[in-house]
Amino acid sequence: MSGNPADRAVSERGARQSSVTIPVVLLAGLVIAILALAGIGARYYLHRDLNLIHALLSLFFSINLLICYWEASLLLRRDYIEKRAEYWREWKRRTGRAPSSEFLLTRVPLSKALSPTLWADVWATYSLYDGSYADRRTYGYIADIANGIVTPTPTLILYAAYTSGLLPAVFAGILGVMMFWQLTHMTSAYWISFFLAGRQTRISRSEMYIYIWGTNCPWALSGLLGLYVSVRLVVDGNYGVLGM
Repeated sequence: MSGNPADRAVSERGARQSSVTIPVVLLAGLVIAILALAGIGARYYLHRDLNLIHALLSLFFSINLLICYWEASLLLRRDYIEKRAEYWREWKRRTGRAPSSEFLLTRVPLSKALSPTLWADVWATYSLYDGSYADRRTYGYIADIANGIVTPTPTLILYAAYTSGLLPAVFAGILGVMMFWQLTHMTSAYWISFFLAGRQTRISRSEMYIYIWGTNCPWALSGLLGLYVSVRLVVDGNYGVLGM
């Protein structure tokens, strides 16, 4: 990491204000783990069993809730992201290292965990692999903002329904079809827009596999799993597909 505090991510500049700091990647992992285990634990408490499909969707819902918060940061800190993208581009040229790794390993104080400015660097570093996230006129930028605004509520409703079974299965299934189809379609359209724009020619093959395919595949695959579960809820009229 750079020895000049002025050159570090804004999150690390405030690290000395707190005695407890944590790497960004570990902070994100802890948030996801807590959210996912809450659902899995609640199911076990209510039904005294565990279910693989429920566990997978609990993990996906937890990841999506965190990403939705990041996407709110994409909207709230759009001017800052454009500036930080230039910073990280210059940092990469100067050091030859991956900005994403640098950011994820940066230690931040727990008091900054909910700071939109901290999570804005997620998009600033990702924009080096897909410049659309530093350009508010593009599909990728608009689609992710829309996801951050639209999907938190249905995500929470479905998470609670799949865990407790309190909602009518048909209602949960219809809501699930709506949300999971939107996620699958949005991810597919993002990939199409990325390759039609020729952005793959500006990054290495390994970067394309990691950042374009790897980070987006969970939405496509989980979307398909969610569609299957949702259709079964509607057709069966019960939560049998989730073991309830």
